[in-house]
Amino acid sequence: MSGVVLRGPLLAHLTRCGLPAQVERSSAPLAQLGSQCKAFSRSMSVHIELTVPPPQALLKPLVVPKKLLLGPGPSNISSRVQEAGGKQVIGHMHSEMFEIMNEIKAGIQYAFQTTNKLTMAISGSGHAAMEAALANVVEPGDVVLIGIHGVWGERAADIAERIGGDVRRCVIPPGQKFTLQEIEQALVHHKPSLFFITHGESSSGVVQEMDGIGPLCHKHNCLLLVDSVASLGGVPLYMDKQGIDILYSGSQKVLNCPPGTAPLSFNNKACQKIFNRKTKPTSLYLDMSWLSNLWGCDGSPRKYHHTTPVTGLFALREALAILAEEGLEKSWKLHQENAEYLYKGIQELGLELFVKDKASRLPTVTTIAVPDGYEWKDITDFIMKKYQIEITGGLGPTIGKVLRIGLMGINCTKTNADLVLGALKDALKQCKKSKH
Repeated sequence: MSGVVLRGPLLAHLTRCGLPAQVERSSAPLAQLGSQCKAFSRSMSVHIELTVPPPQALLKPLVVPKKLLLGPGPSNISSRVQEAGGKQVIGHMHSEMFEIMNEIKAGIQYAFQTTNKLTMAISGSGHAAMEAALANVVEPGDVVLIGIHGVWGERAADIAERIGGDVRRCVIPPGQKFTLQEIEQALVHHKPSLFFITHGESSSGVVQEMDGIGPLCHKHNCLLLVDSVASLGGVPLYMDKQGIDILYSGSQKVLNCPPGTAPLSFNNKACQKIFNRKTKPTSLYLDMSWLSNLWGCDGSPRKYHHTTPVTGLFALREALAILAEEGLEKSWKLHQENAEYLYKGIQELGLELFVKDKASRLPTVTTIAVPDGYEWKDITDFIMKKYQIEITGGLGPTIGKVLRIGLMGINCTKTNADLVLGALKDALKQCKKSKH
């Protein structure tokens, strides 16, 4: 046998590999072809040599220290939620997954106190829910009024501007809340299609009174969008009764769930805006025309949109189940009582609460004015290093002005309040005061 004719897949493969064109109708001896293949293999080995070795850190076991998270979030996770999040993955389009999503939807409706059909959990943090809310109801040129009394209003304004909204800002100093008169004056002046306000402003430790704002917005033909990331489950909130058109939250605070799943709900008025847009939302990932279907809100067979965080949803389902078992009213009372216990201890240490008006203090996140002569970071670093307890400094307009302590969900106990008060007392003794 002096030669061979190459045909079919072998011929195509060798041709792609760059062997001489004669291979296509070769009568070359097999020995010659074998030699050419060996030479090609040797040349290929040069190109596939690894230049980046395996990271040494990844060849060691994962180590996660145990810390008591008493900052503004995330909070520690209960063993029950950890166990739920550690279950084996199932398909994100399996019928069993859809049933779990239905249970999550019902849990969010309970937590929000709403019957809205368009209720779901966004695959992302509270920021993703904020962006989903704005991206779906704001079109280029829409006038958007943002109530700013901390960092979250600033973030909402930034997002709305990126979408193309005509953003108008209504700003008050951090540590204060809006009055109905201030809100109505801004609505009359700016004539917005959407008004955004934060219920629990975690950067300043303020809770915004919500009664009356919804009716004011509707009187002026405006939708009301509310951020409840830091307040949900810890402060009374009634989406339907208070006339809130769009409400979102996060999973990692009072719910004691890992970050990454964010409750969100739209009422019928908001849906009319969403589904009668002139333009598509700027984000396909956050497009409610897709997500309403994926979450079984439109009555049509569910279609693939994106791969949801399956185990994250397991954890969220269990966190919502715990809230339902405990009851909202009991949770609200617990957070208020323990916040007041913490306030008393802070004042006994000679420290000053940042929010002067008692009725304006957010029960879930307490802000303390940084004591004169101290650097806030010296205090937080000392407490973390010695006690493995997290408290934080300010954020946005309160940077350098406050220390923030969070008592949320399972972390909301008098025992934890005593622990952080003891750590603060020690820090005030041990941290050096500045000379100026």
